[in-house]
Amino acid sequence: MFKFFYGIGNKAQDSNLINCAQSERKQAVIVDRSVVQLNQAMATEKRGPSTCGFSMLPEECVSYLLSFTSPCDICRLSLVSKSFLAAAQIDLLWESFLPPDVAEILSRAANPVDYSTKKELYFRLCQPLLVDDGKLSFQLEKSTGKKTFMISPETMFIVWIENSQYWRWVSLPQSRFSKQVELLSVCWLEIAGKIESRFLSKKTMYTAYMIYKLNPNSYGLDSNSQKVTVHLGAHSQENRVSLEPDDDEEEEEKKIQLRGDGWLEMELGEIYNDQGDEGEVVIMFRDVEVLHWKKGLVFAGFEIRPTKRKVDAELLR
Repeated sequence: MFKFFYGIGNKAQDSNLINCAQSERKQAVIVDRSVVQLNQAMATEKRGPSTCGFSMLPEECVSYLLSFTSPCDICRLSLVSKSFLAAAQIDLLWESFLPPDVAEILSRAANPVDYSTKKELYFRLCQPLLVDDGKLSFQLEKSTGKKTFMISPETMFIVWIENSQYWRWVSLPQSRFSKQVELLSVCWLEIAGKIESRFLSKKTMYTAYMIYKLNPNSYGLDSNSQKVTVHLGAHSQENRVSLEPDDDEEEEEKKIQLRGDGWLEMELGEIYNDQGDEGEVVIMFRDVEVLHWKKGLVFAGFEIRPTKRKVDAELLR
């Protein structure tokens, strides 16, 4: 760790830091003012273990260095020393973890978001926030600050949704949106939702999920003819799924998890969002190959959130 911080004092690395911060005048001033103090602090560290060199640095400098870590790391480092704890309260640090379009997101919120510090705003946005008249849910992944979205069925294309013989709108407790849609009876099941890729975090792998429940009297939803497609730009991933897999279908069962809010989520597929300039992410669920009757699906929406496991983005290209 000491070698890393000491290296910041080198002439070439100082230049890189200042060049990277030119667009942020305030950060550039902090770095410029603190480089000498940083070297002095590290020299103090070398002279004796009893003196903490970081205590010599201004909070703004320590905060700037912490901005190269993650929210999760900052919470851990806050327990290490008073210097880290004080630096972890600075607005400039938490502003670096907020999405660049946070002002636009707040302007689209269904209800005003109250906060007094950027840290408070960050953790407020780690809870679901309804935007776009309550038809889209937004939140930040707490450990990384990456964006997560859930799309309401009210904005989707659902075959025969306007016919009360086949579908009906319901409102269930512990639901993200005010309305969900219940399947009464259809033979042709098709649902498609979409979201602009520019809304998502850049350089991020995403996994799409279907959020749903099954009524006790459901039937026809255990077919292996169900197919999902997750599409973005030139990439399209297609998978076979089952909303109600048989006991023998272990791989399908692994893709379905019970959420903390009581809903089921089924993994649909993955896409890699590079610069957010490839248009719309389109998620489609279809059961049309075998025209048997189906009933009892309660659909709450599609969710797209950063992939937890490590995936090579090039494999999806």
